[in-house]
Amino acid sequence: MKLENYITGNWITGDGDGQQLYNAVTGEAITAASTKGLDFKSILEYGRTIGNPALRKMTFHERGNMLKALALHLRNHLDAFYAISYKTGATKADSWVDIEGGIGNLFANASLRRKLSNETFVVDGESHNLSTNNTFMGTHILVPKEGIAVHINAFNFPVWGMLEKIAVNLLAGMPCVVKPATVTSYLTEAVVKEIIRSKILPEGALQLICGSAGDILDHVGSQDVITFTGSATTGLMLKSNPIILKENVPFNMEADSLNCIVLGNDVTPDMPEWSIFIKEVRKEMTLKAGQRCTGIRRIFVPENKMDDVWKEIGKSLSQTVIGDPLNATVRMGSLAGQTQRNEVKEQVQKLLSSSQIIYGSLESVDVVGADANNGAFMSPLLLMNENPWATVPGFSTNPSHEVEAFGPVSTIMPYKTTEEAINLSKLGKGSLVSTIVTADNKMAQQYVIGAASHHGRILVLNNECAKESTGHGSPLPLLVHGGPGRAGGGEEMGGLRGVKHYLQRTAIQGSPSTITAITNIYQQYANGKDPGKHPFTKYFEELEVGEQIITEKRTITSEDIDRFADLSGDHFYAHIKTTDFEGTMFEQQVAHGYFIMSMAAGLFVDSYEKNPVLLNYGIDELRFTKPVYPGSDIHIRFTCKQKLLNDKRVVENPEDMKRGDDIEKGIVKWLVEMIDETDEVTGVATILTMVAMKG
Repeated sequence: MKLENYITGNWITGDGDGQQLYNAVTGEAITAASTKGLDFKSILEYGRTIGNPALRKMTFHERGNMLKALALHLRNHLDAFYAISYKTGATKADSWVDIEGGIGNLFANASLRRKLSNETFVVDGESHNLSTNNTFMGTHILVPKEGIAVHINAFNFPVWGMLEKIAVNLLAGMPCVVKPATVTSYLTEAVVKEIIRSKILPEGALQLICGSAGDILDHVGSQDVITFTGSATTGLMLKSNPIILKENVPFNMEADSLNCIVLGNDVTPDMPEWSIFIKEVRKEMTLKAGQRCTGIRRIFVPENKMDDVWKEIGKSLSQTVIGDPLNATVRMGSLAGQTQRNEVKEQVQKLLSSSQIIYGSLESVDVVGADANNGAFMSPLLLMNENPWATVPGFSTNPSHEVEAFGPVSTIMPYKTTEEAINLSKLGKGSLVSTIVTADNKMAQQYVIGAASHHGRILVLNNECAKESTGHGSPLPLLVHGGPGRAGGGEEMGGLRGVKHYLQRTAIQGSPSTITAITNIYQQYANGKDPGKHPFTKYFEELEVGEQIITEKRTITSEDIDRFADLSGDHFYAHIKTTDFEGTMFEQQVAHGYFIMSMAAGLFVDSYEKNPVLLNYGIDELRFTKPVYPGSDIHIRFTCKQKLLNDKRVVENPEDMKRGDDIEKGIVKWLVEMIDETDEVTGVATILTMVAMKG
């Protein structure tokens, strides 16, 4: 029996016997994977012509809610996924990171919809006035690319590795084809079968190939996006494909890297940071049996603490029970397969040219509830390199900074000063993550600023944050995941940053009224619309962007300013009429900016009866651009700038309901321009109101 590939709307098995896949714990054959005979050109074209138009028609809010629905659906099938995950050699904790971590990624990306308008495009960044008379301007928009995302994953996170990528491209509005690491692709297949069964995604949005990627990269085009997670060597080979170079296809790579952890010079055995450091190293060496792209490969310790540290690490590792993941006492399972174990041992042999094993055995391991030889089990290995600066024949520098053993293997090395630790960290030529454990914030600053150029993420770990820290090896959906140099130069996830990899940024230019019509966001100086009645009397659905009122004028008096000073307690010298204004920025007593803003509300708020406006949600981009003196006549130009959906808060327990939770509502942004008798803008702000929906 072979795994099925989900392509062109059908489940299809590849030709031939395929690659045999085994239970990593028992060594028993499970299934086989084959993509032989698949038409990869047709697979990509199907995604472009069927999946892409369907997703592009959806708004960002619709796609975000689609991800949320998918996450909720998959959460109902955890038991089935966990049962399969054990066969990959993963413990319950390993599987939690992979399965529920992946589903959590869907939830996190779904939440990004709140930062985006309910449109099929995004306005990116600020608008720019490009003319003297305010008739010509420019801004940027982002639209989904018209191709397909190709995700090639060589690392053994069969669920997280897929979901963390597809969450981003689906939110952006691009379909994808996923090629997981073959050795554990049977778990990916099970999850995709549940996704397809749910019918939550439009047809063509997701395709799966289990096995070789074949010639898929020979058929990509300029509108496609490729992501690769795996070894730097393989990534370079794929990235060098002539078609990719010719078509300038975006290639986002996350490669294996020599991530490191540093014990600060300030940390001593009696400090909590000492045990935090030991626990972090042990966790990173044993979680997922060290098979994580973010795993700690290099451990830098002050030279006068080397003996104490490695002995503590060894003691901690000795307490880690290894064996069958189904056994409740087991804390570390097997590697993903025999091939993986053999590769790790080969890499360790290279490391031993400059290091020695100080904990563990390359040849044997004690396991519980399993056979060490039939299963892909391996002892954690702690190596020591006492001279990390030494160049070794056959290597450009030192193997510890060049060779990664993708398993439960780390090398401990000494350093003298923080500056030396920084420079040692850089010898890895780029990593996904580095951690420094220190209670000294000045040392933390020195390390972070000094080392940041060579690491995609830096965790500063101390007693203040340790209990809630997600740890060295946990990439987070709202932060970038990637790194420079050897780590691939890519940037996965990162909130909206990750979404933008799948969008095309285009500058648009025109009159403010035209740009308003295109973007559905009111641009300053565009023509306003007569709302017919006060906008505050309209429900969310009834409001139109560009609806505008011009208020009556109010004359600002010295008495107004005095009263506001007394009421607010703000007696700044510029607001006091007896001040000698020689040498100041002002000619005479000046009105408080916040008084003008408050007065503006009094002019534009329709306050006589209850209306659909539920509350003031906040003020953005408030600027005071011209002093307002006593005698100035101020009026307000008040314009509906943008409408944003606001999802109803969902609570499982009715007792958790808050007042207003049952009201359907949206957020409306209003442009407030405060204008004086010379027709100049003295202040500008964007206020946000929560407005009830009629339906």
